[in-house]
Amino acid sequence: MDSRVSLFCPPPSQSLSLYPSLSVLMANHHQSFVFTYGTLKKGFANHRLMQDLISSNDAVYLGRYSTERSFPLVCGPYGIPFLINLPGEGHRVSGELYAVSPYGLSRVDVLEGTSVGYYERSSIRVHRLEQSGAEENRGGGGLVIEAEAYFAHRSYGEDLWTRTGRVGLSEYADTRNYVKRADRPKGWTFIEGIRAFASSN
Repeated sequence: MDSRVSLFCPPPSQSLSLYPSLSVLMANHHQSFVFTYGTLKKGFANHRLMQDLISSNDAVYLGRYSTERSFPLVCGPYGIPFLINLPGEGHRVSGELYAVSPYGLSRVDVLEGTSVGYYERSSIRVHRLEQSGAEENRGGGGLVIEAEAYFAHRSYGEDLWTRTGRVGLSEYADTRNYVKRADRPKGWTFIEGIRAFASSN
């Protein structure tokens, strides 16, 4: 039997709406919590990967979360979002939290190019966004989760922050400038393109 099949199946007495308590997931030592802030979120270009992982029981959506500390969130060339690992700068960033299997994590690693220096996966502390009517409370106060996020690689992250005037976003929401990989100019490469953008005026 494929161990991935039952990895995130909730007990009959529980539904996914109860997963924010994490009582079941935290008892399973074979999953990681991944905080997504950009195109992996619902309604964005790369969310199909998360949908595939959910369909194969390799991921569970846990809700909307916010970073415990502030971080720079910026858009680079072609509207590509980057979270920069400079805690204390920028804003608390809103996104989505998923629990993923080891297989699921490897799939996200490939998408984010961690082995070739596009992004790097590192730990981040997040808390669930509480809703009050139509408003969300970013102030925290709930259970803090040690998760992982995909940050801009350290080789160019701080340069991106400087290039954007050290002005960041609290949430990636406007995709009008985002260009999918397949639609970017032929010959454009990620690392060279990012570094050229970061060094331009």
